[in-house]
Amino acid sequence: MKLHRISSAAIACVLLLSACQQGAENETPEEEEESPPIPVETSTPVRGDVMAVYSGTAPIEAFAEADVIAKVEGEIREVLVEEGDEVTKGQVMARLDGDRLRLELNESSARLRKMQRDFERNKDLREKGLLSEGDYEKLRFDLEALQASYNLASLELNYTQIRAPINGVISERYIKLGNTIKVGDPLYRVTGLDPLVVYLHVPEREYRQIAPGQPVAIDIDALAGQRILASVTRVSPVVDPATGTFKISIEIHDDERRIKPGMFGRLSIVYDSHFNVLQVPRSAIIEELGSESVFVVEDGKAVRRPVTTGYGENGMIEIVEGLEETDNVITVGQVGLKPDATVTVINAPPETEPTESDDASGTVANGTE
Repeated sequence: MKLHRISSAAIACVLLLSACQQGAENETPEEEEESPPIPVETSTPVRGDVMAVYSGTAPIEAFAEADVIAKVEGEIREVLVEEGDEVTKGQVMARLDGDRLRLELNESSARLRKMQRDFERNKDLREKGLLSEGDYEKLRFDLEALQASYNLASLELNYTQIRAPINGVISERYIKLGNTIKVGDPLYRVTGLDPLVVYLHVPEREYRQIAPGQPVAIDIDALAGQRILASVTRVSPVVDPATGTFKISIEIHDDERRIKPGMFGRLSIVYDSHFNVLQVPRSAIIEELGSESVFVVEDGKAVRRPVTTGYGENGMIEIVEGLEETDNVITVGQVGLKPDATVTVINAPPETEPTESDDASGTVANGTE
């Protein structure tokens, strides 16, 4: 009898425990708290002009440059120009001693004058029939040979005057006063400064974009950021198969002589322009799987909007389609943002509140009525 009462109490405890667990399971969990809005910055698209630009770097070179080489032997007797001096084509820059060549010229001149007298005398004999045609032709050939010898001696004597082959400046002087030089020795280097030229090698995929006459902006660091304007002068008609590039030439005219050969330039070639188009900051564009999109704010939510972009310049990019001028485009905070996420615009203009003066004026107006 006692055993039966203990068993009934144990069963009652089990049933009570089960009821408590079932009641706990039936209780509804507290609703999860909503995540706070994500702070973002927005801006509306702006209209402006945008240009398609090919950029590259290249050294600036002289269009014309020449090394002056000795054509005769001799000693340097005079040095008339120094490095940095401007010279014109044909100007004498130095002189060699020409004593030997001058004597050879005088000797050749004497032989030529004697032959000319002999030829004139024998010409009279031929007209009188006293000289055969063969002897007369031999004399004429001898006269022509002496004339050529005289011209050669005169030319070599003239080579002792070292002359500038082009207009330009003396960029290097290799000789010193008293040096004895041989034929072929370098004497000067003359560099033309007008025009200067830049040779830019452009990938072949840009071949159809570049044409003569297109404007070029050149930034030279040595000139403290001053921008030089030029234009494409020539485009090579062939593509180098080894490098896959073609050469374009850009001539620069600098009357102030600020630009020097050897300076390094950063070039921007404008090959197309779009005017008054919608633009947004490039940072607003999200690229995924070859597609482009932006986030815009609608009713406090981030809405993803696919877009088609065009040219980009100075941190802005053209929007061909997908946006309107009134759209609030998220420019900061869009990285990792999910569609339909709740956002708060932290750069939105604050709402204006009525001032005390406005309230006072309103009271007076109401009282007047």
